Amino acid sequence: MSTRDKFLKIALPLLIIVAAIAIFAALMLFKKQPPKHPAIAKGALVEVLPVTRKDVAISILASGTVEAHREISLDPQVSGKVVKLGKGFASGAFFAKGDLLLQIEPTDYRLAVDQAEAALARAEVELATTEGQAAIAREEWQRLDLQGDAKPSPLVLYEPQLKNARANVASARASFDMAQLNLQRTTLLAPYDLRIRNEQVDLGQFVRSGNKIATLTSSNKAEVIVSLPHDDLKWVTIPGPGVRDAGSEGQITLRQGETDRVWRGRIDRALGEVDPRGRMVQVAVTVNDPYLLKQTASQPPYLEVGMFVNVALDGPLLEQVVVLPRRALRDNRSVWLATENNLLEIRPVEILRLEKERAIISGGLEHDDRVILTTLTGVADGMQLRIADKEQ
Repeated sequence: MSTRDKFLKIALPLLIIVAAIAIFAALMLFKKQPPKHPAIAKGALVEVLPVTRKDVAISILASGTVEAHREISLDPQVSGKVVKLGKGFASGAFFAKGDLLLQIEPTDYRLAVDQAEAALARAEVELATTEGQAAIAREEWQRLDLQGDAKPSPLVLYEPQLKNARANVASARASFDMAQLNLQRTTLLAPYDLRIRNEQVDLGQFVRSGNKIATLTSSNKAEVIVSLPHDDLKWVTIPGPGVRDAGSEGQITLRQGETDRVWRGRIDRALGEVDPRGRMVQVAVTVNDPYLLKQTASQPPYLEVGMFVNVALDGPLLEQVVVLPRRALRDNRSVWLATENNLLEIRPVEILRLEKERAIISGGLEHDDRVILTTLTGVADGMQLRIADKEQ
């Protein structure tokens, strides 16, 4: 091998290495620097709600079943054939106080009145006759008893006869009064504004005294029986015995499909028993005009007995309180706050009322405190935070 070939064999690899180093150096020299990004702040990202105080009217929500304010059974006090029914007498019909419900055949009872009246007249004649005889006997005795010392026998003066005659008159008058009363009882009138809930009688039917022939419910009022937890009782007024129109008012809502019909009602009384299912106190809320009879051209739905309705009782106005979403409350006794330095603070609060969607706070928070709404894990006082609205 010549000297030239040896040189090329050694120099060529060296030249290639030098060229590669030069190219790499040139690439590094002219390489573009990547853009610099600011360092990402550390801390949990949270949503906050500034604290404000305001007056809040509360409602105590409940639900219940509509019941009749009054319900009685229609039981005739005399027997006989039904000869007349009130206009429209049937289940569901309405009657005003004093309207005729039905008429029982009165002929027998009119005859009984006539007989009792005649018996009374005879007894009164007998009494008058006996009184006359007694007067004559007294005069005769006074005329014969010249000395005035002797005492006449009661029989001589007709005293037993008078007593018997007076008793006969009293008995005859009582029989006459009873006969008149039975005659009046053949006409059955509505005792108050009512609706016939059900009936088992028809024209021509023989009815017996004391047998139930219909069920009547009041139409001017209804009741909704609701169960209230003990914690809610302090927010409502339940009238005591004998006190009327002093209970808390409320709104009764009947929902059917997309339609709501609303009535106003008032707590009338406590039922004096506890609901065994939830150990809650039962109260009766009275509703006026459940069938909208006082409204012109009213249309169903009405507040029918047995319907399920929602009740919102008016509670007091709570002054200058803080209202938070229920989810902002931690362990039902504290809240998480974001301090001015975006650090987490756990603070106990005074809870005035807890509702399904909100918590009403009376103390422990200051104006413009920032309450954390986000749920976090592993929280501790002083934990670094990031506020969501500041990073948008």
